[in-house]
Amino acid sequence: MKHAAAVAPPAAAGRKSGKRPARVHPVIIYPFHPPGDYSDLEGLYELVARLDREKEKYARPITVMDRKTHYLMASSRTFEAFRRDTVARHSDILDAWCVDTCQMWYTGLGRAFELGGGDDVYWLIPGDFNYGTAVGKEVLGRLHDLPEIILELGQDLCIGEIGTDHNNPKQIIDTYGTFALMYLWFPEEARAIRQITERPRSEFFAIRHGFLREMLTQRWYAYEQTVVMLLKAVFSNKQISRFFVGHVSDLPEGRESLASAVQQVERTERVLKSLWRERHPPKPGWMTHYSRLEIQSEHVLRTALLILENTLR
Repeated sequence: MKHAAAVAPPAAAGRKSGKRPARVHPVIIYPFHPPGDYSDLEGLYELVARLDREKEKYARPITVMDRKTHYLMASSRTFEAFRRDTVARHSDILDAWCVDTCQMWYTGLGRAFELGGGDDVYWLIPGDFNYGTAVGKEVLGRLHDLPEIILELGQDLCIGEIGTDHNNPKQIIDTYGTFALMYLWFPEEARAIRQITERPRSEFFAIRHGFLREMLTQRWYAYEQTVVMLLKAVFSNKQISRFFVGHVSDLPEGRESLASAVQQVERTERVLKSLWRERHPPKPGWMTHYSRLEIQSEHVLRTALLILENTLR
């Protein structure tokens, strides 16, 4: 397997003469429930405005907005003004009814894919991080390096990794939940992914046109799609790299509720089990193997939930 780790910001990528230069397609995922304080979103859309001005390098940004947000915020004049004067001014708004965030990704990336081609790169930018802080603004200033790594190093997928300490809820969930389950269901692939990133559920990533085409034409999961993309990238020996985003957070006051953490681990197990069945079509003896893994998976899940209960209560 060929993997690469990004260690320095890349320069602009050159392209062969006679071919359209590859472009980056920014896809912004608008928060389902926008905060009362718009400083984080204002910081994010300052970046989006800059991208929109660099038309030779970036395609028109796309903002995916769940229709539930529209009805939830229908009485907010602040929301309507921000949507009209900032979001719509600097991006094309794609309204859609979505089950969860990963479906918003599917909708936005699918639309961008239809507008792109060649060696274009698609850059997912989550909208619910603390971009209005000093650290958040610093992150926004270098976040463009994430898709440029793909162009410069010829990668298929680049994962953005946020910085955390060992007590951070995301660290705990990924260590005792995500990776523990991955090592059970896909041990070889989990080892390869662990060498690349500690954040297999990251919401920051960029993906090349060819690999996105493969992903869009296969089953897309409503949850934990980054894990699925990483596994499928390893399955097909894609070029994967990592970009350090910085110490930004989408957790209010840095905390994660126990209920939310439990839900994240449980749905990761469901996705991994479904993907395993997809990779192992029915044949004699498959159910015995699956049942044995399922029993072991239940033990891993119970251990993860006990650790979460002891650390997040």
